[in-house]
Amino acid sequence: MNQERIRRVIANMEAEGLTQMIVTSTASLYYLTGLWIEPHERMIALYLEDTGRAWLFANEIFGIVPPEGLSLYVHKDGENPVKDLAGKIQPGKLGIDKFWSSKFLIGLMELRPDMTPVQGSGPVDRARMLKDQLEIEALRRSSHFNDKVVEKVISQVREGAVENRLAAEVNRLYLEKGADCEGVQLVCFGPNGADPHHSADGTVVKPGDSVTFDIFIPFNRYWCDMTRTVFYREAGAKQRQVYELVRQANLAAIARIKPGVFLSELDKTARDIITEGGYGPYFTHRLGHGVGLECHEPPDVGNASAFPLEPGMVFSVEPGIYLPGEFGVRIEDLVLVTENGCEVLNQAPKDLQVVE
Repeated sequence: MNQERIRRVIANMEAEGLTQMIVTSTASLYYLTGLWIEPHERMIALYLEDTGRAWLFANEIFGIVPPEGLSLYVHKDGENPVKDLAGKIQPGKLGIDKFWSSKFLIGLMELRPDMTPVQGSGPVDRARMLKDQLEIEALRRSSHFNDKVVEKVISQVREGAVENRLAAEVNRLYLEKGADCEGVQLVCFGPNGADPHHSADGTVVKPGDSVTFDIFIPFNRYWCDMTRTVFYREAGAKQRQVYELVRQANLAAIARIKPGVFLSELDKTARDIITEGGYGPYFTHRLGHGVGLECHEPPDVGNASAFPLEPGMVFSVEPGIYLPGEFGVRIEDLVLVTENGCEVLNQAPKDLQVVE
């Protein structure tokens, strides 16, 4: 058990008036216990009291050896998975994280009608938003590997290049660098780039296409995530204009980053530049998202994000312009909020590139 992280979560529980909560997210369980368990359809739940005491309830098939300070209750397939948990919780409010399956929550409510479930993701989410030094170093390494991978895959944009083959090449390069697994990489040519989440297919690159690589994977559990857009053989005046707007939006938002600035201000900074350039309706998503043990985690970097920046936050800055039927441009970096500003974790070039 990571006692410093537990203490931070308990402080957040107290701020929300919670005395007990259940944590079931795979990433959050790992964050607190060092155990990475993918439960699939089976139940795993960490019950945490504001005293710091913790109990883990899990199926015996997981073969868990609990760390010091964690009591383990196991159940078997065919048994009621929430029975032991129902016997441990106290009456009143119980924080439930947003990932727990309703079939387990409903079962617990049936056994303990004196319990009131409330949203309980906040205490862990807020703790995880502020990375400790070990996490920061892990995220720096992941982004360093991502810089190397994107450089190599951009060099492979040539005649006959196919989206899904380049996506497979990204995964091969990741595994070569020591990534935890393969992933679903976003490789988008020409009009496909106008879909921010286009799935790579059999599209072949053509002269004049924008080529967007949005690539992401975990290394030792911590994710990298970066987007670069280049052009194949030629870039027209409109493409150059759009690219420069997106690049300026990316740079301006990054320049605003320092403790105390609200996340919503970053979104507005980037969005205002794109709007003033005449493409406001074509920037269709938030500016970014937190990155850590999950590729998408708090904080949300959008126009409704009420959190002020704090040192230790790591998130993406990824403005984009998407013109249906034509092309798309997105530029994304991961940034770390520091005491005086920010550190950009990605060093891959952002000047417009025309690949021959």
